[in-house]
Amino acid sequence: MNVKDLLNRAAENISVSRAFGSAYEKDGVLIIPVALVAGGGGGGGGGGGTTLRTDSDSNAEETEHTDDAHHGKPEKGSGGGFGGVVMPVGAYVVEDEQVRWVPAVNVTVIVVAALFALRFLTKSRVKIKRIKHA
Repeated sequence: MNVKDLLNRAAENISVSRAFGSAYEKDGVLIIPVALVAGGGGGGGGGGGTTLRTDSDSNAEETEHTDDAHHGKPEKGSGGGFGGVVMPVGAYVVEDEQVRWVPAVNVTVIVVAALFALRFLTKSRVKIKRIKHA
């Protein structure tokens, strides 16, 4: 697979349609989904042998690392990948030439954020008490 194909696949997978679907119209009302989309990727390649350092009796010895399956030839390779997050935010609703925003409520995100805030406040209070009593 070449770089262009990889980027096309990434663009297909990291899009608003993964969270909501495409914009659609029903009974004269246009729904336009909105999502937070974030992604990244990388790749690389290498060739030649790698030098391994082994310590024995305080003498450092360098050895050439090769793969026996390749009959003593150094290993070569390349790779790449990407990842992303798509989170629904809400939708624009267009009706009778009026546009309104309808937020998506994700209860899980709200609960997790509240738990992190509670934990932070609890730890802060404990630290303050330790400082006052020290």
